[in-house]
Amino acid sequence: MPPRADRPPTHLLYLHGFRSSPRSFKAQRLHAWLREHRPEVHWWCPQLPPSPREAIALVEAGIAGWPRERMAAVGSSLGGYYATWVAERTGCPAVLLNPAVHPARDLAQHIGEHTGFHDPDEHVHFRVEFVDELQRLEVPVTRLERYLLIAAKGDEVLDWREMVERYQGAHLKLLEGGDHALSDFDDQLGDLVRFLHLQPTR
Repeated sequence: MPPRADRPPTHLLYLHGFRSSPRSFKAQRLHAWLREHRPEVHWWCPQLPPSPREAIALVEAGIAGWPRERMAAVGSSLGGYYATWVAERTGCPAVLLNPAVHPARDLAQHIGEHTGFHDPDEHVHFRVEFVDELQRLEVPVTRLERYLLIAAKGDEVLDWREMVERYQGAHLKLLEGGDHALSDFDDQLGDLVRFLHLQPTR
């Protein structure tokens, strides 16, 4: 699987999905791998507010000083939608893990209060105006070679066919089974690492 860039990123942004958090399994596993093998890489996985407008404003402020030619983004589910926006705005490579393709359509059915995945005491209130905010963040996907799409046919939340259609021409790893959470993420980590040229040098 040929990578997008010829140098590893010095800064890596991870964007979690709806109702998720920096405590997500995938974020924790990737961060642990970096600490062990690439501790010099600056890692940032912010807790994203439920408002898409506020989430992107937070991300924009956080990466404002990052080197565009040496950064990369990873996004899961709704975070994949956001990571696409980041990639199109900055030119950086992005790895998308079961990304949301039409979140405005899908989340319009989930207006209201929800509990967080990682803490039942945390509450996420998804407001009707957030649907419009999501629509305003939709961007054309260009330079498909900068994307790695990892999509599971067994995703019980999102349609893998829409992912493949949206990112047609991107580097693709299509899993025959799997699930939305990519519970087998350890098996996919190697492809992510190789795509971003993060293989250990020692």
